[in-house]
Amino acid sequence: MERKYPITTKELTDLMQVQLKPDEQQEYLNRHGHIEGLCKKLQVDTQTGLDVNDKSDLEARVAQFGRNEIPPKPPKSFFYLMWEALQDTTLIILIISAGISLVLSFYHDSSQVPDEEFSQIKEPNVEWIEGAAILIAVLVVVLVTSFNDWSKERQFRGLQSKIDSDQKISVLRNGQIDQLPVKDILVGDICQIFYGHLIPADGLVIESNDLKIDESSLTGETNLIKKGFERPMLFSGTHVMEGSAKMLVTAVGIHSQTGIIMSLLGATDHDEKKKETTTKKDNKVYKGVGNTEEGEEIELNKKEDESEQKSKKKEQSVLQAKLTKLAIQIGYAGMTIAICTVIVLIIRYCIKEYSQGHELLTTNIFTPLIKFLITGITVLVVAVPEGLPLAVTISLAYAVKKMMKDNNLVRHLDACETMGNATAICSDKTGTLTTNRMTCVQCYINGKFYEVLPKIDEVPMPIRKMVDAGISINSNYASKIEKSDKPNQLPTQLGNKTECGLLGFVENLGGNYALTRESHPTNTFVHVYTFNSSRKSMSTCIRHPTIPGGLRLFTKGASEMVLNKCKYIMVGDSVREFTQADYNDVNKNVIEPMACEGLRTICVAYKDFVPAEYKKNKNEQVLNGELNWDEEEATLNNGLTCICICGIQDPVRPEVPEAIRKCKSAGIVVRMVTGDNVNTARSIARACGIIGANDDFLVLEGKEFNERIKDENGEITQERVDQIWPKLRVLARSSPQDKYVLVKNIISSKLNPNREVVAVTGDGTNDGPALKKADVGFAMGIQGTDVAKEASDIILTDDNFNSIVKAVMWGRNVYDSIAKFLQFQLTVNVVAVICAFFGACIVGESPLRAVQMLWVNLIMDTLASLALATEPPTEDLLQRKPYGRTKALISRTMMKNIIGHAIYQLIVIFVILFLGPQLFDMDDGIPKDATQFKPTQHFTMIFNSFVLMTLFNEINSRKIHGERNIFKGFFSNPIFYGIWIVTLCLQFVIVHFGSYAFACHWLTLEQWAWCLLFGIGTLLWGQIVTTIPTHCLPKKLEVGNEVPNLADYSAIDGSQENSELRKGQVLWLRGIARLQTQVQVVKTFQEHVSKSPSQQW
Repeated sequence: MERKYPITTKELTDLMQVQLKPDEQQEYLNRHGHIEGLCKKLQVDTQTGLDVNDKSDLEARVAQFGRNEIPPKPPKSFFYLMWEALQDTTLIILIISAGISLVLSFYHDSSQVPDEEFSQIKEPNVEWIEGAAILIAVLVVVLVTSFNDWSKERQFRGLQSKIDSDQKISVLRNGQIDQLPVKDILVGDICQIFYGHLIPADGLVIESNDLKIDESSLTGETNLIKKGFERPMLFSGTHVMEGSAKMLVTAVGIHSQTGIIMSLLGATDHDEKKKETTTKKDNKVYKGVGNTEEGEEIELNKKEDESEQKSKKKEQSVLQAKLTKLAIQIGYAGMTIAICTVIVLIIRYCIKEYSQGHELLTTNIFTPLIKFLITGITVLVVAVPEGLPLAVTISLAYAVKKMMKDNNLVRHLDACETMGNATAICSDKTGTLTTNRMTCVQCYINGKFYEVLPKIDEVPMPIRKMVDAGISINSNYASKIEKSDKPNQLPTQLGNKTECGLLGFVENLGGNYALTRESHPTNTFVHVYTFNSSRKSMSTCIRHPTIPGGLRLFTKGASEMVLNKCKYIMVGDSVREFTQADYNDVNKNVIEPMACEGLRTICVAYKDFVPAEYKKNKNEQVLNGELNWDEEEATLNNGLTCICICGIQDPVRPEVPEAIRKCKSAGIVVRMVTGDNVNTARSIARACGIIGANDDFLVLEGKEFNERIKDENGEITQERVDQIWPKLRVLARSSPQDKYVLVKNIISSKLNPNREVVAVTGDGTNDGPALKKADVGFAMGIQGTDVAKEASDIILTDDNFNSIVKAVMWGRNVYDSIAKFLQFQLTVNVVAVICAFFGACIVGESPLRAVQMLWVNLIMDTLASLALATEPPTEDLLQRKPYGRTKALISRTMMKNIIGHAIYQLIVIFVILFLGPQLFDMDDGIPKDATQFKPTQHFTMIFNSFVLMTLFNEINSRKIHGERNIFKGFFSNPIFYGIWIVTLCLQFVIVHFGSYAFACHWLTLEQWAWCLLFGIGTLLWGQIVTTIPTHCLPKKLEVGNEVPNLADYSAIDGSQENSELRKGQVLWLRGIARLQTQVQVVKTFQEHVSKSPSQQW
């Protein structure tokens, strides 16, 4: 039976209004009895959450308040996609012309004498076939295009559904914290949110630990909002920038603030994508977070920011802009040749008719004129490389799908191609270069340094108890160690891996962190300072276990920072003073040796606050009234008592040194940017191969880095940064701001004439600016926060540096795949257009019929795009340097292949055209009359030879760098040879059975053998072309060296702001329109990637 709750969805929606002021929020809450009253109305206990076993309750909540899902935009129907495919100019003109041809084919001068060979067939019964065949061919093109769009949309919607199902959040049910899919959250659920999370639904704060929220996505205000009792409203789509909290879910799905706004905007994927793009470009570091001081806000200069944003967009689409410019240039050339072909055909026809004394202005002239027009339009269709956008889309879509298997979740398609040109990678250390499996292997405790962990009886009981409490309580309770059922398998570390390493140390000393946590539940904590990149520490304050009214503050963090705040140290059963001399000694003889072995050093300390009457020990501070929690540095974290220092080992991933070596051979410089100790960072960098023993490279700390890059006025100058970054390999103890400055100035540097292309990894909330600024930003899928993921271009689902190297391979493969298709298509374009034009000029007829050229065009467009754009990457791609932004789109080697094979194919075609009847013992097929419509062996052999030469040249086109072994890797791509065999079979069917529909006459076995020989000859000719030294060719043959102004070619990336091209470019809109549709389809799956859940709670 459906259960009703004494509060409506509308009442909850009214409560969760963004524009309400704090006092208004309290007024609305008081109407419902504040949070306690709401919990009663929603029938939920804040300590246990919903009852997962009460199915009727869960179903009733869904029925009354809805699911946490926003319905996606309905997919376009197949018929709508067909209608879209029909909306290009050339197809429309072709359809109209074919229709007119079809109508005119039924009107003939009765005085005409039919051809003897076909005297039994009346012309009207055969001439209509060409017009009908063209219409059918257009239908096939439309169907293929529509099916491509439909299948890709279906594929990416399935991918989006998978991503949605992978999003998780910590939810309290039956008193236990469970990880549930975000879409399963219900009104009344109690959720836990932490630093870096994206809030998945609207709700109210129940418990708060220094919680600060970025609500700029809703309000536009960049100042962080502190949430707690006075301001308890939390809104979906906003970010947790500091602290943690428990929240009561009050609105989900379309009733949440995100859902309401999307409903007002039309809830389209495109609308929200534009919003995401706008958010991504907001390069700000927020007030009072991480690397900024409280009250300070770093905001980029608006003009500089705008210019950088425009520049970034251009940089991300250089390849596509080059392709667009090339396609337009080819389109203009094709249009010129098409017009010239039509004019030449008309002039020849008129001269011939006039010389024979025929009248020109009769109804019979319309048939040849329409035929000439169809020929010209078909030449244009073949010349215009609309297959380029399709090749780009297929290549990117294929790469995105395959990169998922290589642990790269691509959020922005531009990142694929950009990564192929990367020259520098700024990588984190922990979890990316290392295994992120932390183990405490050394320690400094009880005033002694242990290179091997001490036995339990070597450490006094009071210190052991303090270690247990200081680590177990002062850590995220989601961090824990689960023993494995298998005897030889290591325990599983859940949550923060550094904390797991410390918990292991607790167990080694005989402690039980689980029991300690049970006696100190989180709701008994007085205050918590969560870890962030500025503090580099975490502190938790609890009630003093023995002194009434007293407090005890536990702190753990980077050893240099925490130890520097210690005035006392635990030794034996007592506490003694810890002087500056002691600090220097420990730093030199403990911390530095640990760090030099690559260990992360963590100091654990505490501080007691007691009423004056209970003060007995010198390390206790008198508590006068309530503590001011805002005076963290001045009061709370000074005068600490050191408990121990732990040396935590995080081994280098075994595959990383080889990955670094591959990067070096690929011309990519890897830099480590970490918050760890400089000695630890140097040791790990050597183990990885980033620096060698005798390398003259820089290893700097963030403090020294800032001193070197600033002038006497304290301003960062490009000149000073340029003196550092080329040799910089390790930046230790760095802040996110240091990372941002480094990335920004490497990109802005003019030292490299090609401009450095920088990839950056990040996992923290404040890594956002650097991830946005980078050419390609990689967020960690496991340890990364939601904010970092939203700012990234690619998410590493395994947090592994080796996956970045695979992304480089795929990026380079995308570039090469498109280059292969270019080489293939331009060869076909040159041959088909020259053949049609000179055929028209010399014999008054294109050797290739319109329907035949449409078939060739289909081979080029869909089949070749699919075959060449799906070549898998190989390790050879990492043996060359990055192409750079000024790399020619068509290199001299490619131009040599294009011209060389075009010459061979044109020679074969013209030899068959003029000498074929004598050489191959067949009738001359050159028409004597412009209205003649008769398939001949002569022209069929030309068509068949051309297609077979094109088909075999597709194999040659797999190599673009002058390789001789064109069959290398041939059988590693079943898509390629599968399409190749299917195309060959279809060609046989068309020639043998095509008859009038394809203007084909069957060929004898001998003629087929000659055609195959000409095709195979393409492979042999390719070896001759390869022999020609490329360096002897003039550099002027290269095309696409310069970086075009993307403002003129913005439509290529699906941008809606400047989607209209100049009118002179309208003839190639077929390709652009298709690309826009396909890119929009591909972007369908990206919408919720940025909302992927953080796996660490």
